[in-house]
Amino acid sequence: MKRNYQRETDNVIKSLGEERKKLLLQCCCGPCSSYVLEYLTKYFDVSVLFYNPNIQPEEEYSKRLFWMREVLKRYPETVKLIECEYDGNAFGFISKGLEKEPEGGKRCTECFRLRLRETARRAAEENFDFFCTTLSVSPHKDEKRLNDIGFELEKEFGVRWLPSDFKKREGYKRSIQLSHEYGLYRQNYCGCLFSLAESEQRTNGKAVNT
Repeated sequence: MKRNYQRETDNVIKSLGEERKKLLLQCCCGPCSSYVLEYLTKYFDVSVLFYNPNIQPEEEYSKRLFWMREVLKRYPETVKLIECEYDGNAFGFISKGLEKEPEGGKRCTECFRLRLRETARRAAEENFDFFCTTLSVSPHKDEKRLNDIGFELEKEFGVRWLPSDFKKREGYKRSIQLSHEYGLYRQNYCGCLFSLAESEQRTNGKAVNT
């Protein structure tokens, strides 16, 4: 039977009662973060980690970071932003040998692991109770793969992974609504140059060479 990660999120929240735990949330961009922050800040003390070495080129990274800051202006007293320096070399290293993988394939798995590992490491180092990511709000992201990686890292670093599938209960639809409401820039590719090339091929009506 397919796991219902949203139900697992509900169970974790229910188990907390009135207690608010510290959560480190890896955020990929403002639009994805909009709904997830609206949801999670009701139950957790959230800090945002903007660690995304996959985003290319660097100008695009800066643009997404700018719009991430714009979203967080709505949480001036409650949500802390942890900015990371741009580190495209980290993504280049983990994608070596996987350049011909299709979008959504093994290269994406390693990209998820890269970002979630850093989130788990920081969460453990800075005594957070939970760590999580906004990535599952996207209908293009495999929630099982994300949660499998999260649970692996929970064991490795000793900090709890918050299971999630934020696209459930119309989370993705809500993120679009909030993006329009906030006037956010919505990118048309995931982040890396591989995904940009695939997006451009789709836009031009060309078949994607996998």
